[in-house]
Amino acid sequence: MDHSSIASPRCVHFSGVRPVGINPSLWTAATGAHFARPGNRFYPAFFRAGLTAHQFDASGGYADADFDELQERGIGVSNLVPRATARADELTTDELRQAPARLDDIVSKHHPKVVAVLGITAYRKAFSLPKAAIGEQDSPWEGTRLFVLDNPSGLNAHASVADHAAGYRKVVKAAGIAI
Repeated sequence: MDHSSIASPRCVHFSGVRPVGINPSLWTAATGAHFARPGNRFYPAFFRAGLTAHQFDASGGYADADFDELQERGIGVSNLVPRATARADELTTDELRQAPARLDDIVSKHHPKVVAVLGITAYRKAFSLPKAAIGEQDSPWEGTRLFVLDNPSGLNAHASVADHAAGYRKVVKAAGIAI
């Protein structure tokens, strides 16, 4: 199956916080739910951070109540690159370099208070900032703060669920969302 033109996963249209993954996994493309692959730590960390009332299981797609909860909380998820792959390292440098323009469009359309790119290596390549570090960055968008956090993929074993949860709490606090 050619996954180069998979429809975007289900997306919240307003956001106080816009977590931005690297690109959809094949599992995400099949289910329409971001970070859906079992073993991904995004939703366990969101729950541990107090951002959701229960731990989502998006492996079969979003439950309507879970999607509604994200929307009510002002949390909308996007990706740097829309093309689904088995692994993020299958993306080309050119695809990543197109990400800033894609984020410009997302920010101008949705006006998030905070964008949080989830993946330092992809961020460095996309924005041509080889020395960027985890944490808050200089934002190119007026009125929107920019953070870079570790990617929650199970392939990124050096960061724990607790580490991810701590990062998400900082981002949500920066957006002024009560947890």
